[in-house]
Amino acid sequence: MGLTATLISDYRKEIDMETQAVTSATTTAPTSSTSSASAISSDFDTFLQMLSVQMQNQDPLNPIESTDFAVQLATFSSVEQQVLTNDLLVALSSQIALSNVAEMSAWVGQEVRAAMPTYFDGSPVDIAPNPAAIAENVELVVRDETGTEVQRYSIPVSAEPIQWEGVNDLGEPFPPGVYSFEVVSYAGGEVILQETADVYGVVNEVMSEGGEIILVMDGDVAVLASQVGALRAPTDSPS
Repeated sequence: MGLTATLISDYRKEIDMETQAVTSATTTAPTSSTSSASAISSDFDTFLQMLSVQMQNQDPLNPIESTDFAVQLATFSSVEQQVLTNDLLVALSSQIALSNVAEMSAWVGQEVRAAMPTYFDGSPVDIAPNPAAIAENVELVVRDETGTEVQRYSIPVSAEPIQWEGVNDLGEPFPPGVYSFEVVSYAGGEVILQETADVYGVVNEVMSEGGEIILVMDGDVAVLASQVGALRAPTDSPS
């Protein structure tokens, strides 16, 4: 009994020190880490109560060996240390995400190219099509933010950049808003490739969510930084 009591006392000190360490390390992390640290202390108290009841109700003629108590404490310690380690990793991940956001803040005000919708404000939209190499003819399909097709016309079978002027067949301008573009490739009268075209958009905001860096453009268009294929200075800036 004396050895078991000593093991419990020593382990309580150890778990308290580890809980304090994780709580300190995660002061800038989400509140879930602090909650986990509090839960560890609560679970440990429950574990000790159960262990005490087990000791009080053991058969005096066949008492539980001290080594058995040590094994239970060691098993609980292994689980609790894993939880503490996970919380510490969450804190480190949050700090890394904030660091990445700070590094990519230089992208604000720059133009990025990605397969995404873009906001049309009356200025021509730069499009980077990538039709199938074996296509016989290619069309550009324009859709508004509701997904409704508003225009379709033929474009060259080439990956050279083109511009969408934002006017209909009568020369009337489309209203400002978010538009998406699809490049449809045909061969033998059949569609052989249909994919979203890359367009350029100016970055207004850089944010972190779920471990990913997200770029926000006009019209609340958002794209993952990992999906960006090119970066350039705004086209209306002086050369």
